Amino acid sequence: MRRAGRRLLALALLWPAFAVPLPAPARELLAVGAQFERVFEYQDSGEYGGLGAELLRVMAARTGNTVRFRMVPWARAQAMLVQGQADILIGPYKTPERIASMAFSDKPFYQDQMVFYTRQDASFGWDGDYAALKNRRVVLLNGWAYGADWERVRPGLQVSVANNVENGLKMLVHSHVDVFISNRRNTDPVIARLGYGRQVKPLPRIIELQNGYFAYPRSPAFDRLRLQFDQELNNLIETGELKRLGKRYDVGTP
Repeated sequence: MRRAGRRLLALALLWPAFAVPLPAPARELLAVGAQFERVFEYQDSGEYGGLGAELLRVMAARTGNTVRFRMVPWARAQAMLVQGQADILIGPYKTPERIASMAFSDKPFYQDQMVFYTRQDASFGWDGDYAALKNRRVVLLNGWAYGADWERVRPGLQVSVANNVENGLKMLVHSHVDVFISNRRNTDPVIARLGYGRQVKPLPRIIELQNGYFAYPRSPAFDRLRLQFDQELNNLIETGELKRLGKRYDVGTP
């Protein structure tokens, strides 16, 4: 009996080494973002839609989770993620500051063309030289990232900030500014909705291509979730499902 007891004790001590880890318990994830045309939208039905929302629903289901959505101003959405009040941020571009405070998905899920918008009757054109903006009033969007080149020249320019695309376009139409910097995916549908097609235009030269990602809090507690979702997103890319969904939503994919 004594020998059998010792054997049972030894097996009990070894058990943790051989035990298969239990899967993480399923939970409801909170994904936050701002109104991003065709990427994250609040629909008339009361549901959230867009490419980002659909991808998250698919990835959550495949990892045994559920997801709910909340739409808030973009600067607030970023703050919620950084402070651990949300599990996922929908659609941020990468910047050095964001990389320091957020953990980005391994791969992006959409791509944007950043351009200048002007009034239709404006003589302003842009050939890549930011000196052309020196005496122009420029409006950009609060919390948005426009690329390293833009950040270098911004301090010497007359810059205003708008909280959303609609306000930026209205500032342009009413001549409060001369140039509005935005991306075509977010802006062209708003131009159509406001009936501004004859009043504003995008300049043909692209400022920069920006990739959009999912982001997670930069905390070890979220590493498992991020890695699981990375695997599912990679599967969607490899099978061509991401490109198919991108075409359905009219969103550019990398």
